[in-house]
Amino acid sequence: DLIYFDAGDFEMPFGLNLLEPSAPDNYDEIDLITNDATELFIKLYGPEIFGPRIQDYFRNAVMTLMEQPEWGSLVEIMRLFTDEAYQKVKVAKVKNPVIKTWWEKTYKAMGEREKAEIIPYFQAKFGPLTTNGILRNIIWQVESSFKIDEVMQSGKVLLVNLSKWLIWEDNSALLGSFIVSQIQVETMKRAMIPMKDRKHFSLYIDEFQNFATDSFATILSEARKYKLSLTMANQYIWQMPDSVRNA
Repeated sequence: DLIYFDAGDFEMPFGLNLLEPSAPDNYDEIDLITNDATELFIKLYGPEIFGPRIQDYFRNAVMTLMEQPEWGSLVEIMRLFTDEAYQKVKVAKVKNPVIKTWWEKTYKAMGEREKAEIIPYFQAKFGPLTTNGILRNIIWQVESSFKIDEVMQSGKVLLVNLSKWLIWEDNSALLGSFIVSQIQVETMKRAMIPMKDRKHFSLYIDEFQNFATDSFATILSEARKYKLSLTMANQYIWQMPDSVRNA
């Protein structure tokens, strides 16, 4: 009944894969996960650094990995742009014509100079996901150790310990944002479950400012009809994002 996810447990780390749709051909879910993942990294690095150009690369890479029969994880994004043989294998399995065309036409048409600029950028931004032992042990696992939808529908308790004194502040914020993003995706998927069959689920977040993204705007405005309630605790006088405040 209780799942205790302790990110500071280095001996038996849980798996947490952000890129884990229910099926590789569930394009609506893939779009939702992609948008959330993009927003997460915009918050992490800022819109000036993680701008429209890099977002285009990121979106196509993420969608490519989620269309694989064996899934994929965030740590594989860098390899898509640095290992040409690996890229060909993955692109060959993509069925979405828009994504396939992007790789075969748009990406191939890019000059070597542009590629030489973008590859070091991905290495700088996503390299820590593979070199950081704390993150790597958790997000490198293709299959998550627990399913958010199962937790929500079966009435289980998911207790997540993201103490920044154990795993450092950046790791805590990133993992917390991952989990909130997955909860949002599973909440929106409840649209396919009849109202009478939706189990009530409560989400409690301490130090809310560390995990605040525009996903909360969607949760605050849409989640009630999907039987999700949200309690947020914050100990600072803090300027919340306009999208969250307006919701």
